[in-house]
Amino acid sequence: MNVIRFSDLCASGQATGKRVFIRADLNVPQDDAGNITEDTRIRASVPCIQMALQAGAAVMVTSHLGRPTEGAFKPEDSLAPVAKRLGELLGREVPVIANWVDGVQVAPGAVVLLENCRINKGEKKNNEELAKKMAALCDIFVHDAFGTAHRAEASTYGIAQFAPIACAGPLLAAEMDAISKALLAPKRPLVAIVAGSKVSTKLTILKSLAANVDQLIVGGGIANTFMLAAGLKIGKSLAEADLLEEAKAVIEAMKARGAAVPIPTDVVTAKTFAADAPATVKAATDVADDDLILDIGPQTAHALAAQLKLAGTIVWNGPVGVFEFAAFENGTRTIANAIADSSAFSIAGGGDTLAAIAKYGIEKKIGYISTGGGAFLEVLEGKTLPAFEILTRRAAG
Repeated sequence: MNVIRFSDLCASGQATGKRVFIRADLNVPQDDAGNITEDTRIRASVPCIQMALQAGAAVMVTSHLGRPTEGAFKPEDSLAPVAKRLGELLGREVPVIANWVDGVQVAPGAVVLLENCRINKGEKKNNEELAKKMAALCDIFVHDAFGTAHRAEASTYGIAQFAPIACAGPLLAAEMDAISKALLAPKRPLVAIVAGSKVSTKLTILKSLAANVDQLIVGGGIANTFMLAAGLKIGKSLAEADLLEEAKAVIEAMKARGAAVPIPTDVVTAKTFAADAPATVKAATDVADDDLILDIGPQTAHALAAQLKLAGTIVWNGPVGVFEFAAFENGTRTIANAIADSSAFSIAGGGDTLAAIAKYGIEKKIGYISTGGGAFLEVLEGKTLPAFEILTRRAAG
């Protein structure tokens, strides 16, 4: 993707002394007392801010936090806790500026955090007047929030239309590069793992991938629906019987290209959905009417792992079983370790996927871990993200 990169602007001296407006993703979880419980997104935003400061820019950073009501600021909507943590990471105080749309004073070499951008009226609907006011605050707009790249809002899209220069920050650029490598010019074979509770939420993704991948591994409730489509019984397992034709169409689309959707040959079942429910491994043809399928079986896991080790590129979205329960984690653990051991370029995204990666300690063995849940899924659906579209257009002049 041809976009202007902030790193290039800094390296060439074009950011020196300039007003730089960074749209970061600092939307972190907090407890009832307002304490940040997980700061990955804040830490991920630091390189871009440091890059701007080292270039001698006057730096403004903003983000959304939670779901505030536009035009009605409440103390719990404030970015103050984020500013405190950001200050600790940067080793300097980070002032929070409220009511900033009509003007901000910040000196070169200094950084300020502009209060929750979703409080501004017109933010979510990408109001043009608001976007133009934001653009007037800066010489360079830097989009570094992949988690919002699928939304066309004033602070993510509108400002990029009207700012003198609009570019991609290092975090967004890394996402763009990883996506291009995995989906636009993949090393073959390209294997995608799509798992989750429902086919309906991932149907467009499955259809899009079916036209491109060499192997499509399905897991979780999605796999149950595909098992039904293949004529297997799944007992009282979670599935969507009304989408059998859609599942069959995906299988046929893959088959027409000489590709495959592997159907489990064995499964791990229980009579109840509980962490302490006794687990039984059985052939996929032997599922009883009162069984719940909660994981793929060891034979299936082993076969899929062998195929993953031969892959050139792996796209991973979703665990293949109820990995939170020890008795039903073997499938996800086996898949996770196979991806980690593979020489393939791997890109992984989605909340449950990240939880599995953390559980099995394989962060350093995944080629790229995507920070954006919804944005990552929309890329897999084959959609062009608004952020990518506007930054590409601005780069073309």
